Amino acid sequence: MRGVVFDGQQPQVVDDLEIRDPGPGEVLVAVAAAGLCHSDLSVVDGTIPFPVPVVLGHEGAGVVAAVGPGVTHVATGDHVSLSTLASCGACAECDRGRPTMCRKAIGMPGQPFSRGGEPLFQFASNSAFAERTLVKAVQAVKIPPDIPLTSAALIGCGVLTGVGAVLNRARVDRGDTVLVIGTGGIGLNVIQGARIAGALKIVAVDANPAKEAVARQFGATHFLDSTEGVREILPSGADHAFECVGNVRLIRQAIDLLDRHGQAILLGVPVATAEASFLVSSMYLDKSILGCRYGSARPQRDIALYAELYREGRLLLDELVTKTYPVEDFAKAADDAHHGRVARGVLTF
Repeated sequence: MRGVVFDGQQPQVVDDLEIRDPGPGEVLVAVAAAGLCHSDLSVVDGTIPFPVPVVLGHEGAGVVAAVGPGVTHVATGDHVSLSTLASCGACAECDRGRPTMCRKAIGMPGQPFSRGGEPLFQFASNSAFAERTLVKAVQAVKIPPDIPLTSAALIGCGVLTGVGAVLNRARVDRGDTVLVIGTGGIGLNVIQGARIAGALKIVAVDANPAKEAVARQFGATHFLDSTEGVREILPSGADHAFECVGNVRLIRQAIDLLDRHGQAILLGVPVATAEASFLVSSMYLDKSILGCRYGSARPQRDIALYAELYREGRLLLDELVTKTYPVEDFAKAADDAHHGRVARGVLTF
């Protein structure tokens, strides 16, 4: 079968991948569509260290092809959106409703794929850049069949991360003010999460002025090409500032632009050794700096919620899909994503 493999030097599209059958508690999914996220590119450029060779992709949707023993919540033929959280469901963090903190779901990649007899790692417990992938049952969330799979694919990462950061981590409330730095796929979902939450002012900042129209479409009330004008719109600062780029200079700006009791939420991913600075004295007005993993999501709950919000017209998904590419055009899709030509490119099988 076809898939995108990174061997430590360069990614390539291959057609001789193999995958094992599902075991107990596992689901085999025929992937229909997969979003190309910057996290995939970060594996390629080394920003996210990961063992190789690895099958890339982590934002997908498809149709259940087979289920292993003990799987009852999905069946062959069901449409599913895939999450990256292979949480155990039994540890203290899972029991507290915090599956993103499950220690058994982080840093232990499996190897369900093989090529020429050599095992390949699975990226983010998902590897959606393959015609078929194998996930734990908890990662496959049933969705209504009327949602286009090219759109549903984006729920599993970009939407869970961006909207979830607003609703689950920051808990933006009605009337709050929100600053969003970076309007790529994650930033746009932060913007629409803030709109859904009832934020009064949503200030989007992006160095590319061509992104203004789509930022406003998703809910931005203001758009700037730098943070210099934020104080003119929010004289006291923002209640919530989301950094969606992964740049330590922008992280500092997000912190500096907070109002009293404001919180900066870090979503962008800089290199693993990056360090950011801030004025300690500025924090004594009840300000906070919050990390956020995967939108503090509970995927079985949140994906179902976002699917219904989409069907009600309150959550934009189709509009996130700037362009679709056959998987053979991965290099073109990666180049477009790297240069910011698309909000989200989607690979199709």
